[in-house]
Amino acid sequence: MLYAALLVLVVLLGLTVVNTKVLREYERGVLFRLGRLKPLAGPGLVFLIPFVDRLVRVDLRTVTLTIPPQEVITRDNVPARVNAVAYFKVTDPARAITEVEEYAVATSQIAQTTLRSVLGHAELDDLLAERDQLNDSLRRIIDEQTEPWGIKVTTVEIKDVEIPEAMQRAMARQAEAERERRAKIINSEGEFQAAQKVYEAAEILSRNPAAIQLRYLQTLLELGGEKSTIVFPLPMDLLKPFQGAGQHADGEPVESGLDLSAQADALRQLLNGSEVDGLH
Repeated sequence: MLYAALLVLVVLLGLTVVNTKVLREYERGVLFRLGRLKPLAGPGLVFLIPFVDRLVRVDLRTVTLTIPPQEVITRDNVPARVNAVAYFKVTDPARAITEVEEYAVATSQIAQTTLRSVLGHAELDDLLAERDQLNDSLRRIIDEQTEPWGIKVTTVEIKDVEIPEAMQRAMARQAEAERERRAKIINSEGEFQAAQKVYEAAEILSRNPAAIQLRYLQTLLELGGEKSTIVFPLPMDLLKPFQGAGQHADGEPVESGLDLSAQADALRQLLNGSEVDGLH
């Protein structure tokens, strides 16, 4: 009789040890007693009634879900291969266990179908340049579909976008042509502004003859700084006294009264004086 009591005691002690669970701080236990859902258990020690209670552990930490590469065709009929990553966590352990079987697998399937659907309505340029908006749309749609399961999707990020090599070469040519176009536009704008400034300067000089003379003198000073042969332009006003020297007012040649040789010598001296070698 004593041995029987000891045997029963040992069995009960063993069952107690086996049915005592320790739940960590980030874990919760969904407890079923005779098939009925009981309040959440944990964290800490949880004692289960043998053959009566069943405990399901649920991790409350954020889970990293890798979405396998998906073959998609964008709205502008470009084939692409896209993969992504999603981050989610369980906010309601009871619903995550009772509302769906294998909530992690179900979330992965929803993420894959949503990725193909959303990217199929986007153009390739949006897929490459507007990822933030696409990521937000993916997160919002997946979160709406998993919310009844007690799942909260916090982040969805598109990782890699693979497109055919022919399309990559075409995009490279397009980018090069765009850079050339911008360079030509910038060059044209610079030439236009320079021409406009020259026109404005000419307008100012035309309204102020004294400014032309000052500019003329400034040019002479700049040329004088160089040791080179400089030919000064001869103003036409100096040649007016010599115009018509051999003709009357009616165009007939002058027979007497005007010494042409003296005028020629004066003109020669003037021309010789207008050429200066090396202003110092």
